[in-house]
Amino acid sequence: MTLRAVFFDAAGTLFTSRIPVAASYAAIARRHGLEADERRVREGFRRAFHGAPGLAFGPALAPAELRRREREWWRAVVRATFEGLGQFDNFEACFDELFAYFADPAHWVAFAEVPELLTDLRARGLTLGVVSNFDHRLYRILDGLALAGYFDSITISSEAGYAKPSPEIFRAAMRRHAIDPAVTIHVGDTEAHDVAGARAARIAAVLIEHRPGASIAADDGAVRVASLAQVRAAIALLERG
Repeated sequence: MTLRAVFFDAAGTLFTSRIPVAASYAAIARRHGLEADERRVREGFRRAFHGAPGLAFGPALAPAELRRREREWWRAVVRATFEGLGQFDNFEACFDELFAYFADPAHWVAFAEVPELLTDLRARGLTLGVVSNFDHRLYRILDGLALAGYFDSITISSEAGYAKPSPEIFRAAMRRHAIDPAVTIHVGDTEAHDVAGARAARIAAVLIEHRPGASIAADDGAVRVASLAQVRAAIALLERG
């Protein structure tokens, strides 16, 4: 492989929430009159998030309409998360606070290895991009975490019209740089979205498993690593073929 580009997933790969998502949901819900056990909120969020249709609307829509659809998508996920857990004093006020909370970069933290890794890859002259199932809030988050400047492009599902594991979101990102799958690697943290989507687009993948102490393992089209600290070694392995 003559590598030209490396794409990265966003949440769970480059950064994570400072406080677990379920804990934040439960705390904000309490401020709006609903007392819920964090474990049940976590289960509800997982069920709602994974059961929702793709956060993907398309480039033909006007920005204001895209923003409206993004909020409606998340409103449905939040409502489903708390289904059966009690009653809010004002659900809309709770949702507004949650949506704003997760737009604030202060509530996210970049993984420690990210700046050095991205600096090294840019020094090699590689094109770097983000490919993420996210909405427009990602731009503010990456900027606030001082990560936006590392990337040549940011492709989000809500604007692209396709969500991982669809190969089309990867193809949209590659078209922006006139590159093809044979010279591209994608780094992410989920088998179902990142690895499956990259493979469907014929892109080699690096899967971050967040398992301290695990060794690098390669299989057909993917290299599994314990953490971001092993990503450079995984890329080298894929380049050697």
